[in-house]
Amino acid sequence: METKKTTTKEINKMCKHNIRAIHDTLDVIGGKWKISIISCLSFYPMRYSELLREVEGISGKMLSRELKELEMNQLIVREVLNTHPITVQYQLTEYGETLKPLTLSIADWGVNHRKQIIG
Repeated sequence: METKKTTTKEINKMCKHNIRAIHDTLDVIGGKWKISIISCLSFYPMRYSELLREVEGISGKMLSRELKELEMNQLIVREVLNTHPITVQYQLTEYGETLKPLTLSIADWGVNHRKQIIG
């Protein structure tokens, strides 16, 4: 039985494909805050003030900006609840839920990395 060897040209093509996909992903979820926001919302819907409290270090202005971008990319939905006073809640969309395994993998890697470096 003959096995086909992968050529350098094919490897380069696969590498470029992967790099392009990674850049596309990071364009949507990259930056200092988006993964943290997505991670928080992967547990349950949260109000703006809850997110502001949970995502340590983020300013209100930056949180607003990041939420708008996540909503624009169809990863979260903003829901205005009919309460008095009016409450706004954010939650992951079904599409946004597909990022949950990624956030869990990143968190696991971070725990292992901390153990590797600190001991």
